[in-house]
Amino acid sequence: MKELNLNTVRKNIVSFNFPYDHYIIDNFLPIQIAKNVSEEFFDLNDSRWYNYNNVLENKRTMQDWGKFPSNTYSLLQYLCSPKFVDFIKEITGIKNLYPDYGIHGGGWHMHGRGGNLNVHKDYNIHPKLGLQRKLNLIIYLSEEWDFSWGGNLELWSHDKEKNKPLKKEKIIKCVFNRAILFDTTQNSWHGLPTPLKCPENKYRKSLALYYLTDATEDLEKRTRALFVPREDQLNDENVLNLIKDRSK
Repeated sequence: MKELNLNTVRKNIVSFNFPYDHYIIDNFLPIQIAKNVSEEFFDLNDSRWYNYNNVLENKRTMQDWGKFPSNTYSLLQYLCSPKFVDFIKEITGIKNLYPDYGIHGGGWHMHGRGGNLNVHKDYNIHPKLGLQRKLNLIIYLSEEWDFSWGGNLELWSHDKEKNKPLKKEKIIKCVFNRAILFDTTQNSWHGLPTPLKCPENKYRKSLALYYLTDATEDLEKRTRALFVPREDQLNDENVLNLIKDRSK
């Protein structure tokens, strides 16, 4: 795979620190690589997808190295490479940073019409490695996406007393070949809670990879995501019970 021009990537980085540290990088990949990876996504009904379809999330995921086609495989390998991890260390100032070679929870994510993902905080302790999840890297791969269909990533502030999201502070539009890098250790509530309104043959595609760091003794130990209900689910006992069960 043709490597990224990291000097160009560096010039395209825009950094923010509210509601938590995050970076937006447009034109992240060489355009042909972005197109090639986007075209490799399986059809929505392909049996190789893992299908999440419940009241908290409606999406397809793929995180099996053995099933990724060549362009996606090569890109993930590069994003795990020492050269790229050193680049992430440089721009974030985080010294102890490791790629998750097992791409636990990462890889391809795809949402079709009606797809959604309730606002949540990600797991913060890797269930196999015991390391702390520190950074999310998400690359949007939907060409010709119409913003009227939804698909924006929402960033929320934190209610410290209730350990819940406080307020939607920002949306990041689903722009093709845009990357978002954000710190998951700062009560980083985020999600895609509004069901997509895209046509049946259009999909919100993204590729995700997570970076880990050494765990500290005082962190909130959570091996699964902590979700919150949408506005229309606040009094739904089935939703509240599922959230409770999923957070154990």
